[in-house]
Amino acid sequence: MNILQYQSDFLSYLESQKMVREPKNLYLPIEYILQLGGKRIRPILTLIAADVFSGDYKKALPTALAVEVFHNFTLVHDDIMDDAPLRRGKETVHEKWDLNTGILSGDAMLILAYQYFENYPPHIFQKLAKLFSKTALEVCDGQQLDIDFETRNDVTIEEYIKMITLKTSVLVAAALKMGAIISEADEEQAQHLYNYGLNLGIAFQLQDDYLDTFGDPETFGKQVGGDIIENKKTYLYLKTLEVANEEDRNLLVKLYNEEPKNINKKISEVSSIFKRNNITQHTKQLIEYYTNKSFESLDYLTIPKEAKEGLRAFGENLMSRKV
Repeated sequence: MNILQYQSDFLSYLESQKMVREPKNLYLPIEYILQLGGKRIRPILTLIAADVFSGDYKKALPTALAVEVFHNFTLVHDDIMDDAPLRRGKETVHEKWDLNTGILSGDAMLILAYQYFENYPPHIFQKLAKLFSKTALEVCDGQQLDIDFETRNDVTIEEYIKMITLKTSVLVAAALKMGAIISEADEEQAQHLYNYGLNLGIAFQLQDDYLDTFGDPETFGKQVGGDIIENKKTYLYLKTLEVANEEDRNLLVKLYNEEPKNINKKISEVSSIFKRNNITQHTKQLIEYYTNKSFESLDYLTIPKEAKEGLRAFGENLMSRKV
């Protein structure tokens, strides 16, 4: 299980694709967002899964790219909704071009993602498309919940976990299961791998939330404090309301329900409240809980011991990231 080899082969496959065609103003933004880099976690997981079950991961390259194109489509539209200026340290698509281009290029990316499944025989295509459609709709469900939470003051931690499960972790899980489908693994084994990805995806998003507030701006690649600016009801916010004294709770709610005159001051004040209430430790504990829960699914996989160890190591490295 050579992560660098998977990444290299995936990037070579991506480079081989002719993304830019006429009209160029539709396809240049697609090439731009796909070339911005990123961790490429989801396509690598598709390749890993195919390798684990068949030893031939290269046949999963079209699906890995479909997953990456879809993921980046969601980022383009998320950035529009969040009015985000940066993505991976560079201008977001709607900032570099305009809103209409961002919307239309994103739409085209969704269609392009489906086209990559046409590289497979009908029985594989059908399974991939069915899982992909289910996942894509769940991601939309999660995005709508995320938007709804911005104007609610009664969001629970349980609701939040459900939201990030839909918005983020179902795609991580589906990326793995698609690799298993391509390798024609049996449904039970594919589902155990899906469950591994589902819990790992929750841990991944919680880590992202943590880094959004406490990450290094030089390495994180996005605007630190973005969730605070957008009044996102993240786990950090919700756990503070649960454990803080009345004074801190009232101050936090006030900061999330008023238009700040100074954005940087708001980020600083909210971060201080989080620190005072030991939210960094609470968040790390929950990340560890879901990471360990994901590893439990590995026990049910009938794959070589080395492959299980590789999947465990992948999860551990993911949770120790700084970007």
